Amino acid sequence: MNPYVLAILLSSLGLGTTLTFASSHWLLAWMGLEINTLAIIPLMAQHHHPRAVEATTKYFLTQATAAAMIMFASTTNAWITGEWDMNNMSNSIASTMIIIALALKIGLAPMHFWMPEVMQGLDLLTGLILSTWQKLAPFALIIQVAQTVDPLLLTTLGVMSTLVGGWGGLNQTQLRKILAYSSIAHMGWMIIILQYAPQLTLLALGMYIFMTSAAFLTLKTASATKINTLTMIWSKNPILTTTTALVLLSLGGLPPLTGFMPKWLILQELAKQNLPMTATIMALAALLSLYFYLRLCYAMTLTISPNTTNSITPWRTQTTQSSMPLTLSTTIALGLLPMTPAILMLTT
Repeated sequence: MNPYVLAILLSSLGLGTTLTFASSHWLLAWMGLEINTLAIIPLMAQHHHPRAVEATTKYFLTQATAAAMIMFASTTNAWITGEWDMNNMSNSIASTMIIIALALKIGLAPMHFWMPEVMQGLDLLTGLILSTWQKLAPFALIIQVAQTVDPLLLTTLGVMSTLVGGWGGLNQTQLRKILAYSSIAHMGWMIIILQYAPQLTLLALGMYIFMTSAAFLTLKTASATKINTLTMIWSKNPILTTTTALVLLSLGGLPPLTGFMPKWLILQELAKQNLPMTATIMALAALLSLYFYLRLCYAMTLTISPNTTNSITPWRTQTTQSSMPLTLSTTIALGLLPMTPAILMLTT
């Protein structure tokens, strides 16, 4: 892609998200979401592969549907209350519609069906943008609207997303689909705690972005998109194999890695709110996700590739990619748990 075009598209992505962050007016927020969607579409379709075009079309249709629902709900709210301000969502039907539309935008269950299909058709870097940056603007709106929505709706969305995210990833062999289901499960954790401690939602979102970035950048460095490709990484880059296994376990939420921190704090907060049943279901749903992360770790570190080649395997692969973003995201994804008290001081 032409670097000038790429620069325009990436700056439009940034502009759309910033516009939504800064707005307190529904029309402006809607405009930011639309700019965001339209900026990523050329990035998704840039390879002109039928799968990429199909994924782009699916993404566009779901995002356009969600945007139309947001527009309809905000117009309904403005018609009843007489103002477009986000903080005045007194109409319960309008606020419920907006939450459902935003859930469709970020791929919460049961509006998640587009997410694995779209992710499978994209290359790894565009998939990274879709899994991380594209979640920010809808989440900013969800956090502002959440207090006016029925708590049962948010709890249902959260529990369903963690269960579907764990259950759906069990049977997958494609790494992008596994990461899509992982994304759905993590979104569930963020939504479940939103009504009780929004700062923990932001903490979980931040940690999720770093861990997912580390996973995607690792796969990009290794050029891996299927589980059986992972079995061949260890001979080419043993250090990367080790850190990747740890990043995947961090995504699963095992101590003493960073991914344990948000899960621990969310379960603690749910227990404080006298919701032991919800906390138990969430903890058990996390085990489903952990199973498919362990599958990936097993394939990478404890098996060797069944394919025999006559060529000599290179012990070190030369890569032209910048290793700095990967190093930074991996370090954060692995070593932030000891910083929990300091992070808690900042978030409370």
